[in-house]
Amino acid sequence: MIADALSWLLILGGGGCVLVGGIGVIRLPDFYSRLHAAGLTDTLGAALTVLGLIVQSGWTLVSVKLAIILVVLFFASPTGSHALAAAARASGLPVWPGTGGRP
Repeated sequence: MIADALSWLLILGGGGCVLVGGIGVIRLPDFYSRLHAAGLTDTLGAALTVLGLIVQSGWTLVSVKLAIILVVLFFASPTGSHALAAAARASGLPVWPGTGGRP
């Protein structure tokens, strides 16, 4: 029963993080701010959700596979966000004037 409560808490926390990230993507002013909000909350939200699924599945082969997905996620999501921001910067996409970045 404790494992069920913990897994649901983690899954709902992950969903909350993704929801906050979605609101941030809508509300923030420029591409770089939106990318930052999406990258952080996507990684944390998906990680919490996968951890909740690991707790729910117990000590099985499924939890090992989920742990592998979690490791890949921790490396792929920030790397993808960084590559996207670097490509946008290299193509000359301007930074929002209020953020203090170079134009």
